Amino acid sequence: MGLVELASDKSLWRGVDYCENKKVVSLKKEGFAGYQGRVSGSDNKVYDVHIDKEHPRKSTCTCPFAAGRRVICKHMIAVYFTAEPQAKEDFLVEVEQWEAEEEQRELEHYKDLEKYVKSLSKSELQVQLLDALINLEESRNYW
Repeated sequence: MGLVELASDKSLWRGVDYCENKKVVSLKKEGFAGYQGRVSGSDNKVYDVHIDKEHPRKSTCTCPFAAGRRVICKHMIAVYFTAEPQAKEDFLVEVEQWEAEEEQRELEHYKDLEKYVKSLSKSELQVQLLDALINLEESRNYW
């Protein structure tokens, strides 16, 4: 698994934001699969980041979230996407494709739901409606 797959959604999207807002203040390639960078964080703090693409969990950052932990933070993602802009573009294209597919799945689900409802008799619809209303109230802790 790579940096993108190991990062949380929040770290990933904040990293994209940091990359696009040019928060990476320095960047240097290290060997075949590494990068060293500095990222401007909040409150004008600058964090040192080391990226290891071959062993992503060995990547480090001096930010409070990642310091001393084997996690992928937004600063690491920002350095990675700044160093490899095609990786950022590929990620964004993949997200767009997934969202389009998800929209299609949702439409198909609603069509199936409509077909199911239309197949029910009046008494079956009444039972289903009552069950749905009870479930809704229970989920809202009304009783």
